[in-house]
Amino acid sequence: MEKDLLEALGQHLVWRIGRAEEEEVLVVRVGLASATPRFRELPRLLNIPDAEVARLAEEGRIRVEWVEG
Repeated sequence: MEKDLLEALGQHLVWRIGRAEEEEVLVVRVGLASATPRFRELPRLLNIPDAEVARLAEEGRIRVEWVEG
C-alpha cells in the first residue's frame, strides 16, 4: 500500500539536484509540480558529475529543500 502511495505521489513531484554555487553542498530540491515556476526563482544549482554527487553524499554534505508554490 505504501509503495502505491509513493508512486502516485511521485507522479506529482519535481526535483532538481546539484551543487550550491557558493557552498560544497549537494542540494536536493523537491516540490509539487504546481511549484515548478518557483524553482526558477531560487539560486542556481551547478550540474556536477556523478562522482562528485557520491563524494558529497558520502561526506554527509546534503541539504534537502522543499519548494512551495
